[in-house]
Amino acid sequence: MNGALGSEFTDAELSPGLLLWRVTNAWQAAQRAALRPFDLTHVQFVLLASLSWQQQGDDRPVTQRQLAEHAGADPMMTSQVLRGLEAKGLVERQPHPTDARARALTTTTAGADLANRANTAVEQVDRDYFAALGADRPAFTRMLAQLTPPRPCPDRPSPSDRVPDGLAPCVR
Repeated sequence: MNGALGSEFTDAELSPGLLLWRVTNAWQAAQRAALRPFDLTHVQFVLLASLSWQQQGDDRPVTQRQLAEHAGADPMMTSQVLRGLEAKGLVERQPHPTDARARALTTTTAGADLANRANTAVEQVDRDYFAALGADRPAFTRMLAQLTPPRPCPDRPSPSDRVPDGLAPCVR
């Protein structure tokens, strides 16, 4: 049989990789639609929300490296996206007070407001999308956490460093 795919699966529908691909694409499409009214891409939202999260109750500056690690994003891509958020007036990048090589990041008032409004829409998409899981949603979240690569422990503990039950801690 020409062109036949050799696979351990008797049916493509049994492949967890294919199913994850489909689920991810459908979920991302729903998120993109929810973020469109806010003029944010999904990655812009993730970085803006992550920066807002890291600033909660902490006056210490957040660096681009810390933001990239928190969001699980590529550092070069993070830098490019931050320039766009800065151009929109949502983020400020200033010289770091103690590290001449780093930039200190903060959300502007407009950035924090937009992050909060967009987050409401994003969390509604999550509730709607994952509603099909019903009571299995917490177990599904724990399974996703098992598949998530370990994140480095931050230099600066923050409220987001608390590890919810069943989720993996950071690694040093």
